[in-house]
Amino acid sequence: MALIAIKNLSKRFGNLVAVDNLSLEIGEGEVFGLLGPNGAGKTTTLLMLTTLLRPTSGTAVVNGFDIVSQPDKVRKSIGIVFQDPSSDETLTGYENLNLHGLLYDMPPDLRKQRIAEVLSLVDLTGRKDDLVKKYSGGMRRRLELARGLMHHPKILFLDEPTLGLDPQTREHIWAYVKKLAFEKNITIIITTHYMDEADRLCNRIGIVDAGKIAVLGTPKELKQAVGGDVIFLKAKACDVESLQALPFVKGVRSDDEGILITVQDAGLHLQEILEKAGPVAFVEVRPMTLENVFLHHTGRAIREGSPEGSWAEKAMMAGSRR
Repeated sequence: MALIAIKNLSKRFGNLVAVDNLSLEIGEGEVFGLLGPNGAGKTTTLLMLTTLLRPTSGTAVVNGFDIVSQPDKVRKSIGIVFQDPSSDETLTGYENLNLHGLLYDMPPDLRKQRIAEVLSLVDLTGRKDDLVKKYSGGMRRRLELARGLMHHPKILFLDEPTLGLDPQTREHIWAYVKKLAFEKNITIIITTHYMDEADRLCNRIGIVDAGKIAVLGTPKELKQAVGGDVIFLKAKACDVESLQALPFVKGVRSDDEGILITVQDAGLHLQEILEKAGPVAFVEVRPMTLENVFLHHTGRAIREGSPEGSWAEKAMMAGSRR
C-alpha cells in the first residue's frame, strides 16, 4: 500500500523549475532513499511533502492526507530529524522529549509512557537526566531520532541522519532505522550523501536530477542496470573516444583524477583496454557501486557543486515563498 503518493508535483521560483512534474509512490514500511546532486530538487521535494513549502502545481497524499488542503493532518502523521541539531542544550534529554510531547498535545500518561519507550529504543534511558550539552554527537543524534518518534508518526523523514558521526555510531543509527521499519512498520524517507548508507538501508532509491526522477529501483537493480565492473586508470595521453568505441565498454568518464570505464567484464577485456589507453601509470578494477550509478545517471559526484545548506535552513527560507 502506498503511504505517500506524489502526483505531478512541481515547484517554480520565478523562471527556475526546482521540481518538474514529479510522480512517485512510496509504500508502507519502506525505507526510501532520495538522492541527488546539489540543486537537483530533492530538498524542495521534501519541503513540500512536509508542508513547509506549497507546490506550484500538483500535489501529494501523505498517510491519506493531502499536503495542500490538509497540512495540519499531514504534520501530525510525520516525524522529522533535521541535519543540524535542534534539541535544546540547556534541557535534559527527558525534558526535550517532554516538551515535544506537550507541543503535540499528548496527555500526561501517554507522554510519560512514550518517553520511556523511545529512550529505551535509542539506549539513552541511563542518560535521560543529563543536560543535552553534555551529550556526544552520536547521543544527540539518537535523542533527536527519539524525539521524532514521540508522537507515533507513520512516516519519518531523516535528513543526513549520520552526517559527521563516527563509524560505530553510524552502525548503531543504521540498526535503529532498520528496526523501526521492520518492527514498527514506519515508512522512512532518507536523504544522504553516503552511498554505502543508501545501499545498506534503502529498499528503493530514487535519484533526482534537474527536478525529475532520473532512475528508480532497488540498490541491486540500479547497479545491475548499469552493469559490469569499473576500471579506474591514470594515463598521460589516453584516447577516450577510442575507449568509448569498444563494444564491451558501457561508459567512460574522464576528469582531473583519472578515467573511469564501465565495462561488462573487466577480467576478460582489461588487456585490450590497457592497449587502447596507451602508457598507463595506474590501474585498478573496482566492483560496481551506487556512486558509479549516481555518476552514470547525473554526470556528477554527489557532493559536486556549491553546498545546498541544511534542510532546516531551507525550511526557514521557504516561509517567505509559500
